[in-house]
Amino acid sequence: MGSTMSTANVIMQLANPAVGYGVARSTVENGRLDTHPVKRARTTASYLAVAVFGNADDRRRYRKAVNRQHAQVRSTDDSPVEYNAMHADLQLWVAACLYFGWEDIYERARGPLTGDLREEFYQQGKVCGTTLQMPAEMWPADRAAFDVYWNEQVAKIDISDEVRDFLLDIANFGYASEFVQRKFGPVKYRRTIGYLPQEFRDALRVEWSTDDQRWFDSYVATQVRKERRKPLWLSQLSFKILLWDTRRRNRFGRPLM
Repeated sequence: MGSTMSTANVIMQLANPAVGYGVARSTVENGRLDTHPVKRARTTASYLAVAVFGNADDRRRYRKAVNRQHAQVRSTDDSPVEYNAMHADLQLWVAACLYFGWEDIYERARGPLTGDLREEFYQQGKVCGTTLQMPAEMWPADRAAFDVYWNEQVAKIDISDEVRDFLLDIANFGYASEFVQRKFGPVKYRRTIGYLPQEFRDALRVEWSTDDQRWFDSYVATQVRKERRKPLWLSQLSFKILLWDTRRRNRFGRPLM
């Protein structure tokens, strides 16, 4: 459930043109999603593990590692749009997408968040940005303010043909072997598009039928039943292992990313 949702979340983040071109044209070879998908997935998951379960020192170290990577991602004279991965506005958008996905997964698995619980959950989501370069005061003040921000930003999303090709390649396992693409690509694609809100499907210019939605609803229902049978510690185990690995890497001087 989570791994395919993460691909959908990447698409959401890259629907902002500055983020889209920044990632699609990144010169940071060892961090590229299309050439190092496993490493990039581990890095992103480790980031979330540090943000949610880590302490202040863990977040500070990971922020420094992210900064070293992001400092290299800047637009050039021939870039269609101007971008700088260190820009706080772009970090806010990425954090908002991460939070949106976090809340979506939680509500699918555990039911709707309401009242004070929803607000408490939302305030915890601030770490999605502050573990990057986003100042804490940029996070919308409450969940209602987040809705206003989200709707304003979604109205501005735009996916060019170049970024669209890059994203569809990821959604279809285009970076994997021909066997993996043929066997797993169509299902991964369908699940990925299923997790996208309609505005992002429209920006990506993909079709989504009633039959697709029915299939996706059945898939999600199966995943939710599995998730609800798990004890909380088991659901969190992969993140706790990633946090342990991050601390181990730091202790032995190995790169965090």
